[in-house]
Amino acid sequence: MTPPTTTTAPPVATVTEPDRATLGADVQSRKEQLALAIFILVPFLAVLAAIPVAWGGWLSWTDVGITVVMYWLTGHGVTVGYHRLFTHKSFKPSRWLKNVLAICGSMAIQGPVVRWVADHRKHHKFSDRDGDPHSPWKYGNDLKALTKGFMHAHLMWLFDTEQTSQRKYAPDLMKDRDIVRISRAFPIWVLISLLAPALAGGLISWSWQGALTAFFWGSLVRVSLLHHVTWSINSICHTIGDRPFVSRDKSANVWWLAIPSMGESWHNLHHADPTCARHGVMRGQLDTSARVIWALEKAGWVHDVRWPVKERVESKLVANRAA
Repeated sequence: MTPPTTTTAPPVATVTEPDRATLGADVQSRKEQLALAIFILVPFLAVLAAIPVAWGGWLSWTDVGITVVMYWLTGHGVTVGYHRLFTHKSFKPSRWLKNVLAICGSMAIQGPVVRWVADHRKHHKFSDRDGDPHSPWKYGNDLKALTKGFMHAHLMWLFDTEQTSQRKYAPDLMKDRDIVRISRAFPIWVLISLLAPALAGGLISWSWQGALTAFFWGSLVRVSLLHHVTWSINSICHTIGDRPFVSRDKSANVWWLAIPSMGESWHNLHHADPTCARHGVMRGQLDTSARVIWALEKAGWVHDVRWPVKERVESKLVANRAA
């Protein structure tokens, strides 16, 4: 008599979801939306109060210097790190530099690196079409629809309950242990970003007033200005501006945003050639992010930089396509 056969069910593979509080889950909670609103509203109120505060004598050259340094570091952390490196792979960095760029980008307080990259890659896949997380053309082309769409592209998309799948759009970063650790530690980078200006101001002036004013300008005002400049690339640079290059969307160049956006507002070429390390490719187009990458390459800290190729750029010009 043969013993009865038993079958063992194969083990069920488990998929570990990202930690909601750090990497961000695919569904945004009310608590996360509330925290987001606070981090947007409070710095913005500081910007509104900036003129009377400065007029009252609560602005020193130390505050200006700290604010400029923090804006430069965290802004290029987003443009060079979050955007051109992690999203588009425009160059290859050394390991330590990769981590520094991820931390500097995190200190801009625009979200953990994996979340930011997933959103931006999805934007490029569906740019100004159904599925784009932040297109100003979402609701139509007439004035009322475009006004609503502009607000959605600039700010309101951040509060969408349904979030971009990080496993779908940023699987490479979720396999990078360094980046995952930095992304999970996002609350720490936020805290450092907010407190570092106050610490510097207090030590330089050796006073509580110096710490307080440095926090006001170097933390609150700086964060809000950088937020709205970054969001303007989604809203303004997809609504108005010049379009010398052929792209399948409404991306445009807005010259007056070039300096505060560190070259990101040369947005038309970026959408025509997303992996290019330089966005301002035409004469007179200032692109400090590209200059930073150039300096890092000269120092030997990055390699395989995807610099613009003359023939490729010229082939994408609208004028040459029409000829």
